[in-house]
Amino acid sequence: MPPSNAFRWFPLALTAALLTGCTVVESSPGSTAPAPESGEVGQAADLLSDLTVAAPRSMKGYSRDRFPHWRSAGKNCDVRDTVLERDGDKVKLSGCNVVAGTWTSVYDGDVLTSPTKVDIDHMVPLANAWRSGADRWTDDERGDFANDLDRPQLLAVSASSNRSKGDQDPSTWKPAEKSSWCTYAQDWIEVKSFWKLSVTEKEKDSLDEMLGTC
Repeated sequence: MPPSNAFRWFPLALTAALLTGCTVVESSPGSTAPAPESGEVGQAADLLSDLTVAAPRSMKGYSRDRFPHWRSAGKNCDVRDTVLERDGDKVKLSGCNVVAGTWTSVYDGDVLTSPTKVDIDHMVPLANAWRSGADRWTDDERGDFANDLDRPQLLAVSASSNRSKGDQDPSTWKPAEKSSWCTYAQDWIEVKSFWKLSVTEKEKDSLDEMLGTC
């Protein structure tokens, strides 16, 4: 069962102004996030050591529909709009729908100038979560996981990098931008730790290697 209590993952700060009938949101691109402090790296290493190591579970019964997303965020908007607004720079809104902005994909460094070019990646892919223990959850609990805005589970990235990643774990896929490996590993570990998902031996070794780049 997933945990019932959440600690808060704070998104990038947003400031809003009115311009030509649309709201312009100024925010720092995700790629400019400061390097983690050594204590944070140590905490990630401790969390990694506590994760359950297990072989992947069966994919029997899996479907993306078992992880309902994207949930409504009100006013005809959804969680996807929320992540686009949070992770973008100079974002323009029509109502609460994101219609323009700039996004820097931390996976490959691509700069994207249209929301239609942006994918919202699940840090821990849905199929990986299923193999790691989410097969035992209810669909409502899987929906909480798929729409989790309180941890670094959702990230605006290039469509090409997201589709290259697919449902792979860090033992078989890492971001092309090696400078993002440290943060990627910490985020992956934080999500798996909070949701009490298992890791494979190779996955754990790869995460430890990526923390070594911090």
